[in-house]
Amino acid sequence: MLRRLTPLWGPMRPLIMVRQFSRTANRANDTVVPKITRRSFWSRKRVYWGAGIIAATVGAYNVNETFKTAVDVTALGTKRAATVSYVLFRCSWAYHSVLTAKYDSPEEQEAALRECHTRCAKITRWALETNAGLFIKIGQHIAALTYLFPEEWTSTMIPLQDKCPTTPYEDVERLILEDEGKPIEELFVSFDREPLGTASLAQVHRAELLDGTKVAVKVQHPSLKRFIPLDIMLIRSAIDAIEYFFPQYPLRWLSSEIENSIYTELDFREEARNAGFTSIYFEPFYDLTALRVPKVFWARRRLLCMEFCAGGRPDDLEFLEKHNISRSELSECFSHIFNNMIFTPGVGLHCDPHAGNIAIRPLEEHERHGPHNFEVILYDHGLYRYVPSKTRLAYAHLWLALLDSNEKDMRKYVEEFAGIGPDKFDIFIAAITGRDTENAKTNVMSRRTSTETTRMSEQIQQQGLLVQVMQMLREVPNIVLLILKTNDLTRYLDEKLDSPLGIVRTFLIMAQYCTTTIYKERIRSIASQYPSKWSLKRRVLELTSWLAYITRYSQLKLYSWVALFRPLT
Repeated sequence: MLRRLTPLWGPMRPLIMVRQFSRTANRANDTVVPKITRRSFWSRKRVYWGAGIIAATVGAYNVNETFKTAVDVTALGTKRAATVSYVLFRCSWAYHSVLTAKYDSPEEQEAALRECHTRCAKITRWALETNAGLFIKIGQHIAALTYLFPEEWTSTMIPLQDKCPTTPYEDVERLILEDEGKPIEELFVSFDREPLGTASLAQVHRAELLDGTKVAVKVQHPSLKRFIPLDIMLIRSAIDAIEYFFPQYPLRWLSSEIENSIYTELDFREEARNAGFTSIYFEPFYDLTALRVPKVFWARRRLLCMEFCAGGRPDDLEFLEKHNISRSELSECFSHIFNNMIFTPGVGLHCDPHAGNIAIRPLEEHERHGPHNFEVILYDHGLYRYVPSKTRLAYAHLWLALLDSNEKDMRKYVEEFAGIGPDKFDIFIAAITGRDTENAKTNVMSRRTSTETTRMSEQIQQQGLLVQVMQMLREVPNIVLLILKTNDLTRYLDEKLDSPLGIVRTFLIMAQYCTTTIYKERIRSIASQYPSKWSLKRRVLELTSWLAYITRYSQLKLYSWVALFRPLT
């Protein structure tokens, strides 16, 4: 039996004998003194194992591309999450401190709040630039919402429209090789290392094809492929955190459209299709719009090779003055472009209309084939939305009611257009017109003064209107948000251009599109009610509708001519 137990006792011995003793005889009394020997953590064996693991990790990182990518994504993902958390904490604490502090006067409180706006906007822009990608698009959206966000926020975000972080040239080379299967040298005679411009999703390089054609090559930022799911989660988490700590400020609407459409925007083949359709559609309207969409030569999922068309920013007044470009003509062209998109069935509305996606190209005399000495270059056709017929018709009726100062019809069509009830009516018409409530109801075509703009901003901040505006924007459909965004752009450009005709000409052009939309819809409705072409009642109704249309259209044309010679203010 003992022999059988011995093998079991042997392996268990190290577990039982935790301490090792050495007995030393004392010459005087022969006392046994225990001596404790401790094993160091940094034993030779453990050092060897640690060094081996580190060496294997470094070797795998440099040799195995999959392992390298996994490590990089983990590290950068952690950094992105830390950046969002840091800024969220800084801004939340800053606003909490300012809003709960006591002040000797309202002026002191206002000054402290403005300083807080500036500081938090700069911190936020730093975070958006650091993380780039989807975060840049959030900043671009904020820059356009001049009627909602404080001026300190919107002005701070303007650089994000066309001065975004760039992708290193080596990464551009690698992406082209991956997607095309050929190095840059086999595709282009020349390829500029520095991009012409950088946007949230891509950057554009000037190049020359093998046949000598000058082109612009749009290259998607490679990091987007790895970080889009993480970025969507981070943005959603940040907004959820803001709504949790500040429930009175719902911001989900700010990111919902981006979350729903980002994967479509990342496929440049879709952009090529949209650009081709828009270019063909607007050809007959060139005299009105001066619109030019760069021709696409070829497209891949992450690459787009298109015609090289460069110009100045539409809000660069020195550039316009230098090239003798009429600000009034330019303002009219913008109105025709975007109203045509909104009010024409089957024509998509450009989903990212900001000044960074528009360029003004001066024309030499021999290049002109229309009434204008410039062309409006429209970039970034990655995403279009189509306005439903019911929404388009309600929107047309709403604007005619605004121009007629007919409050009863305003209330009716605000509800049909955006589902807004009486409790938020005043806020909505202020948002859609960019005017204070009184001017929106009674005098929408007057020029908006800086005093009115300042007063609106102060009302939003001081009277709790900001909370109601945020709640309203959360409730309206996405297509209504897009139309509001388009209104923001045209209004921003009108104010920057400071057209001698003021806002009047812009509203009159919109009214013409509204009138035409309503007339065509009435004709379709009459035809559906009375299918027979020989129906007398159908003919009478069509004639009545036509007379109403001609009367309204003639009035608008007359007002337009009056505005040319006597600008209204």
